[in-house]
Amino acid sequence: MSDIFETYWPQPQEDLKHLVGVTLLKCFWKELVFTGFLAVVKSIALYIGPVLIQGFVDVTDGQGSSAYEGYYLLCILLISKTIEVLSTHHFDFHSGKLGMLIRSSLMTTVFKKGLRLSCSSRQANGVGKIVNHMAVDADQVAEMMSNVHDIWLMPLHIALALVLVYAYMGVSTFAALAAVVAALTYSVMSTHKTNSYMNSVMEARDARMRATNEMLNNMRAIKFQGWEEHFSKKVQSSRDQECSWLIRFMNTSSVTLAVIFNAPYVISALTLSAAILLGLTLDAGTVFTLITLLGVLEEPIRTFPDALISFSQAIISLERLDLYLTSSDLDGSVEREEECSDNSSVKVQQGNFSWDDNGDEKILIDINLGIQKGELVAIVGTVGSGKSSLLASILGEMHKITGTVLVSGTTGYVAQTPWIQHCTIEENILFGLPMDRERYQEVLRVCCLEKDLEMMEFGDKTEIGERGINLSGGQKQRIQLARAVYQDCDIYFLDDIFSAVDAQTGSEIFKECVRGILKDKTILLVTHQVDFLQYADLIMLMRDGMIVQSGKYENLLKSGMDFGALVAAHENSMMSVNMNNSTTGEYTQQTQQSSENSLVQVKPNGESIHSDPEDGYSEFSSEDDYSKLIEEEEKETGHITWELAYFVSHLGLAIAQRFFNEMLQSILHAPMSFFDTTPSGRILTRVSLSYDVLYPVQCFPRYLCLLLANCIPLDSTVLAKYLGYYLASSRELTRLDSITEAPIIHHFSETISGVMTIRCFRKQGMFCQGNIDRVNANLRMDFHNIGAAGWMGFRLELLGSLIFCIATLFVIISPSAIIKPELVGMFLSYGLPLNSVLFWTTYMACFLENRMVSVERIKQFTDTPSEAPWWIMNFIPDPNWPSHGNIELKDLQASNGMVNFGMQVRYRPNTPLVLKGITLTILGGEKVGIVGRTGSGKSTLIQAFFRLVEPSDGTITIDGIDITKLGLHDLRSRLGIIPQEPVLFEGTVRSNLDPIGLYSDEEIWQSLYRCQLKDVVTAKPEKLDALVANGGDNWSVGQRQLLCLGRLLLKHHCKVIFMDEATASVDSQTDAVIQRIIREDFTACTIISIAHRIPTVMDCNRVLVMDDGLAEEYDEPAALLERPSLFKALVQEYTRRSTGF
Repeated sequence: MSDIFETYWPQPQEDLKHLVGVTLLKCFWKELVFTGFLAVVKSIALYIGPVLIQGFVDVTDGQGSSAYEGYYLLCILLISKTIEVLSTHHFDFHSGKLGMLIRSSLMTTVFKKGLRLSCSSRQANGVGKIVNHMAVDADQVAEMMSNVHDIWLMPLHIALALVLVYAYMGVSTFAALAAVVAALTYSVMSTHKTNSYMNSVMEARDARMRATNEMLNNMRAIKFQGWEEHFSKKVQSSRDQECSWLIRFMNTSSVTLAVIFNAPYVISALTLSAAILLGLTLDAGTVFTLITLLGVLEEPIRTFPDALISFSQAIISLERLDLYLTSSDLDGSVEREEECSDNSSVKVQQGNFSWDDNGDEKILIDINLGIQKGELVAIVGTVGSGKSSLLASILGEMHKITGTVLVSGTTGYVAQTPWIQHCTIEENILFGLPMDRERYQEVLRVCCLEKDLEMMEFGDKTEIGERGINLSGGQKQRIQLARAVYQDCDIYFLDDIFSAVDAQTGSEIFKECVRGILKDKTILLVTHQVDFLQYADLIMLMRDGMIVQSGKYENLLKSGMDFGALVAAHENSMMSVNMNNSTTGEYTQQTQQSSENSLVQVKPNGESIHSDPEDGYSEFSSEDDYSKLIEEEEKETGHITWELAYFVSHLGLAIAQRFFNEMLQSILHAPMSFFDTTPSGRILTRVSLSYDVLYPVQCFPRYLCLLLANCIPLDSTVLAKYLGYYLASSRELTRLDSITEAPIIHHFSETISGVMTIRCFRKQGMFCQGNIDRVNANLRMDFHNIGAAGWMGFRLELLGSLIFCIATLFVIISPSAIIKPELVGMFLSYGLPLNSVLFWTTYMACFLENRMVSVERIKQFTDTPSEAPWWIMNFIPDPNWPSHGNIELKDLQASNGMVNFGMQVRYRPNTPLVLKGITLTILGGEKVGIVGRTGSGKSTLIQAFFRLVEPSDGTITIDGIDITKLGLHDLRSRLGIIPQEPVLFEGTVRSNLDPIGLYSDEEIWQSLYRCQLKDVVTAKPEKLDALVANGGDNWSVGQRQLLCLGRLLLKHHCKVIFMDEATASVDSQTDAVIQRIIREDFTACTIISIAHRIPTVMDCNRVLVMDDGLAEEYDEPAALLERPSLFKALVQEYTRRSTGF
């Protein structure tokens, strides 16, 4: 459908407004005309019955023109009712199907647009807003198809009714006309007001969804800092604003509905009063014909405000979609050739680039480069110098202001921040290509993944969680590298791929992958690893967005300048690595082999170890239940609780707000295991349902009235039979519809986060097909639901019509002495709507229960298991705690203070241990470095300190207090951390450094000065109010890490500091400055630092070497280097790499 939509999309020269609406009209005008024809047939059929009333009354009164006139009238009545039933339900079915087609077209078009958006457009819209386009705007446009004909049919209904009334009532009809015009005028005026209110509602909803999406994606960082309440207020603020506008919308709509619902009765009273005043003769046939005709007009008048409201909401959605679909795309500034024509792979001449599509702020300036086929080009420079931007400009991701860019051959990209899909490891690596087993095994080998897969029970069939949550940072990096290598591209863009892996793994990847399987490929490698530069064919050094030096290693080294300073900083860091190189070959081999064997475990959340399942899922457990990481979405069965429906209907918006608050608090209090096993798309769909609980409010009173009215004319057994038969199917289809919606949102969010990788590999078609498959799965449920409603409605209405006609037959054949004319008129007047009453009674019951599925799904999330309390009132630590920073991890049994089995951590009950027993003591003020191979359990240990995972045995005490006895916020707010993944939030520099507003501007500027970012922020016009885009996309990864350091520098009161690869994405010069600042600013603090850079831990008081979830070694660095040790093997490898392979 999206292809058809794009075919009819107006050309730029057409200069049309309302582009989406015009395109939809071009695509579906035939279906729209057909449903309009059915609506006209239905409308005309509705007026045949009332016109026949006078004839039936005359026949009963003995005034018929022939003995068979009653039977003729009965046949006409039966035919008209059959046509009415057929046209009504064909109209409903085809309108529903048309809405499905429109929804499908819009959702897939919105998805495709997301793959084409430029960086600035993507930041301007945000994932939350685009999700609203797919989940809300597309729905509102689709739902309008059921109401759109009511708007233009309203004059037809009025004209038909009033003409017929005039035939019976004469000039008194003008009283009815005046009342109708007054009611419709008021309705139109109030709709204009509700239109503006709804526009404000949608804007507030966008802000709420954007804030919620950001919160969910960064929940680990939020819990580390104890900022749940701050983000709760942020989301709640948008929610309150949305709710305030919604209240105004509902109040205005309620008054309008009250006026319109009472209009038919007022019209009837005015018409009859006018007839009496004019002295018109009224008999039974005339009066009941009038009442029935105006009764037919009643439904169009009542639905007209709904149609106007639906239309106005759809118009707003169409305008929002217009703005989104006309956002700027990538400008196609890169010329691409399939093959190298002159042995040149990449050429850039006089290139000036910007991230802003409309601005002239140059991020890259005067870029000139030429890269030959098969060259290894290293790109180096300090943090924020433009290295990653250079790769993006060549890939066409930046706005080209001037210059030319030529790329010859296919391209592959490995991002600095790993992007991993929620699927198996094999599917991540294949990335849409067929399996070539020989090449696949070779790729696993050169990317150092074989050992990891061997230790996983399900090997490469292991499911990866959302954003690679159950992999360590190094494993995520190696899997996305394997994905790129398997694609067998001509040119590779590798952005700092060695920052997340240890020295030995990095050396192995460089040797076997970069200079092995990719030796004939063109490679642009952004790196801070000075060790590898001597092997590059060309080195480009960047500063302030310019290439200031380029050439071979030896030439640049001789020239000095910036490159000399970069190498000198690395050599200075290596001077601290003093070790005795004399070790027995046997032991070295043994320790290296042991270390290799530790490289093998998928760990939850960031580091992994041999048997550490990520909260409830373990790739290493023998239980099949643990083979699947993401839990299937829970689906209730059976009937909805009617007590709940009654409760909701009475509290309306208040209960909607209460449900949202409870769900939000439940989500914020949920343990990290919940977010590890629940896709964010599933949570977002539940959040978007938060106002669906209002529908039962509108339905419940109406259903009760219909039920009471229906119990009088018909035995309830017929109703109960159809109700029970249809409801069971409809209810489950509605649940399936809700369940199949979440994968659409999740897939879109995942796609947008990896859009640069997808575009580089030119996989847009594969992801568009994935979106289409998910949309089709969801629409299938819609289609079956519409079909089931049509099946039930047609049978019930036809049954009601047959019963009515049979009853009318008895009226005809009964003697006139028994049946009086006025009774016949009343019988026909109240019996004509019987078929629709029967249907609507059943339908409203089903609709009410189906809508309660939304309440049911929200209620599921309000019952999410909670982590420990944020505060424990009877155990509040001293305000100065921790005052010394003494830390002890020990077993419940006696400990000798050395490395023994002690504290144990697992991610969920009945899963293998992650940390298998650690006992050690850290004195206050000590600096402890934690090292170990990728996946040895380092980050998991830090999570245990913050109780993101709870110890299953043993204790952690800080200054004599067992941390498990503290409230989580009392604990987390007293500790400082720079997490492994630098997280920035949408807002400003100030709001990112100090979200809660505890510090002055002077303190924030001092923090920026200490973390080397003062000059960068000062250069921005907005200073501390400089924009930070969602996820910090407008800042380099290194700058994000420095801003996270700035947050830590503001927390002067912290006596215990944790640093998890805090400087992995910065150069050696910046790293040295940061290490000096940390030593100066946190002299009296206990610092626990994870690092792959060996020089970073050489000046620590003690070093903890972890392997397979165990504390294998714990001693002073010098002592560990004096004897055969794992640490000595790590230092040897790092030194060996620095001096050449």
